[in-house]
Amino acid sequence: MTERHTMNKPSRAFARPLRDLVGKTVGDAFRKQGFASAELVTRWTEIAGAEIAAHSEPIKIQWPRPIEGEEREPGTLVLRVDGPAAIEIQHLTSVICERVNRFLGWRAVARVGLRQAPLRRGAVKTRRAPDAAAAARVAAALSDIDDEELRLALARLGAAVKGR
Repeated sequence: MTERHTMNKPSRAFARPLRDLVGKTVGDAFRKQGFASAELVTRWTEIAGAEIAAHSEPIKIQWPRPIEGEEREPGTLVLRVDGPAAIEIQHLTSVICERVNRFLGWRAVARVGLRQAPLRRGAVKTRRAPDAAAAARVAAALSDIDDEELRLALARLGAAVKGR
């Protein structure tokens, strides 16, 4: 009786998402910096806004030592800031606290500390709005869609993609 390889065939290896492979390691690194999740770093532009994110990046959250029996005090968000933009960012610290707390859903930070240093990444590219004429041309091609708002949103998206 000949042995067939089908029974002993190794299972096919599928590509796994990168987050599955490095998620725990990255998560541990962020926790050591005081971040409850990596989203504060990975979604910084969305949280802080393009103008603030273009000149800053979160380094860590410093938490005060908890006092037993008392409610936990909010922390200090430490940002790395471009030197020339530091004074402008300093004036926006209350806005930054508000945006971070709104994103996290609780009063996590009450203060912002600034560290002047070059940013680790290149400047955040600000996206310009798609050309209105191009959006109108794309919208005309989407006449099958009844929902006006959806059709216009898809037209803007299509114009933005075509404009790249």
